[in-house]
Amino acid sequence: MTSQDTSSKTPIIVWFRQDLRLVDQPALHQAARTGRPVIPVYIWAPHEEGAWAPGAASRWWLHHSLQALGASLDAENSSLIIRQGDSLAVLQDLIEETGASAVFWNRRYEPAIIARDMEIKATLAEAEIEAKSFNSALLYEPGTILNKAGTPFKVYTPFYKTILRGSPPAEPLPAPKKIPAPKTVPQSLELDALELLPTLDWAAGFDEAWTPGEAGADAMLESFMSGEMINYVPGRNFPAKRGTSRMSPHLHFGEISPRTVWYRVKEHISVDSRPGIIEQGEQYLRQLVWREFAYQLMFHFPHTPEQPLRDQFLHFPWRKDPKQLKAWQRGMTGYPIVDAGMRELWHTGWMHNRVRMIVGSFLVKHQLITWEEGASWFWDTLVDADLANNTLGWQWIGGCGADAAPYFRIFNPMTQGEKFDGAGDYVRKWIPELTTLPIPFLFSPWEAPTETLRAAGIVLGSTYPLPVVDHKAGRERALNALSESKELALQAQGDSSAG
Repeated sequence: MTSQDTSSKTPIIVWFRQDLRLVDQPALHQAARTGRPVIPVYIWAPHEEGAWAPGAASRWWLHHSLQALGASLDAENSSLIIRQGDSLAVLQDLIEETGASAVFWNRRYEPAIIARDMEIKATLAEAEIEAKSFNSALLYEPGTILNKAGTPFKVYTPFYKTILRGSPPAEPLPAPKKIPAPKTVPQSLELDALELLPTLDWAAGFDEAWTPGEAGADAMLESFMSGEMINYVPGRNFPAKRGTSRMSPHLHFGEISPRTVWYRVKEHISVDSRPGIIEQGEQYLRQLVWREFAYQLMFHFPHTPEQPLRDQFLHFPWRKDPKQLKAWQRGMTGYPIVDAGMRELWHTGWMHNRVRMIVGSFLVKHQLITWEEGASWFWDTLVDADLANNTLGWQWIGGCGADAAPYFRIFNPMTQGEKFDGAGDYVRKWIPELTTLPIPFLFSPWEAPTETLRAAGIVLGSTYPLPVVDHKAGRERALNALSESKELALQAQGDSSAG
């Protein structure tokens, strides 16, 4: 049978999820190489995500990413079929409509999705429908990187060293040369029918900052490699400058694969003649492995999105304070470096990683509000909201996760601002009401003399808030809470033993 006769073969459904690309897309690649008609489909089923349905910022990104994927498939004489509803029911309907005899997809690793996909695979197998899944989201399949005892790593450095000593990641697959189309294309919903975009125009700043889609991911990586990567290690700590790759949302939505990033960076630093580029590039790849570490942890410890990895923190005396939580969310804590970060997040759907650590520390330590509240807010407001990375990041700053920063290590928001935003450019960009306040007081406005505040047009408590908590008092309260949690954990352990 010639390639012109593929429409007479039974089609393969390729179920797109968080792999919205054509390059290094294993499910699509394997389906296309069979020569059988391929039916690409995306199913909007947020109710199947458990407690972690995509947040508002993620839905904005998803809309534009699906739009870009649809255009890429159209250019290959293929079509993206959009449906919504229960994933299994939608797939069964498509199988009945098209006569498809196989469904291919790339794996996801969130606990609720693993359970759903296992059920779908078993149900399709019972109906004698071929169901195949592939790894497209990680450098290595979870469970393949273990310590000498055969158990999961809980500390990053030995995990990283084990990867370096082992075999390199599989090389990325090319985009299919041809995506055979079915004789009849199934009906598709219009993308707008999913209602992913906000009804209020709060996402205007997103359009200025981002270009979702495979081409956008490619351009972002190329720009970083030829530019900021040469100064990556020191530059990544200064939020006023573009020092990081900003690849996280592209990786989360699968617009580019980590394997592609790995090998493109390796290739680039092998030919880039700038002094120090090899070391800087390797340090960047170390952060890509940190992402890998996050996924391995979520896979082996699926309770961690909702519970701390370290049991001691099950007894931590967190405070419930809706007023203080809202002040943090809106960037109105009275601490400029914290407020700048939260306002950057609200405007752009992203926050510099150094500032993420600062605002996280402030919430869980100065305000003594649980890391789960922070994780939930980030989940709704970040365009790169990723369950594995969000969980690892918040448990790291909260001292309750794998390889976490000790809880007693409490960032001083004033000195953090002075150290990483010395000229005040970042704070002034996101907090315009402080624009004319001179540097000695920019990170602690309450210490400024009355005449300095008057000259800057600042009325504390009116034009800019007073601190919601005193730094010294908040620090002492956090340390007391840590001691209390240890006592409560010992008490619970004793009660368990007695029982």
